[in-house]
Amino acid sequence: MPISFRIFADRGLVYVSHSGHADVEQSRVAFEEYANHPDCRPGQKQLVDMPGLTSFSQDYVEMMKLRARMADVFLAENAQTLLVYLAPNPVAMELCKSFLPAWNDNVGFVPLVQSEEAKVLSLLGQKETSIAELLQAAQ
Repeated sequence: MPISFRIFADRGLVYVSHSGHADVEQSRVAFEEYANHPDCRPGQKQLVDMPGLTSFSQDYVEMMKLRARMADVFLAENAQTLLVYLAPNPVAMELCKSFLPAWNDNVGFVPLVQSEEAKVLSLLGQKETSIAELLQAAQ
């Protein structure tokens, strides 16, 4: 699947990896798996890793429905959610630009976009300087 996730409950962090074509339906399925995972908690920081993204669907109606569902989960119990996107290529950056305004309208979300792994990890309060290092250390 082009979308996968790992929850690092002890760090309050979720690592989401996108590769290939980003499709709204695949995103919805992956998000529901996350929302139903026993380690899912409101307010978990989200690291969205997109260096392998090659294209994306532009179904704005379905994307808005998915964002509403995500808000239900992320903002439960009046939590705030830090979403940090690693967008090191033009396709990933374009995708972020297309949906970031929707997150900015919601007080409970803090969306940030970076093109460098070390900056993403620093923003998330992680000591590692690369995602490979994070994935190895957080096993």
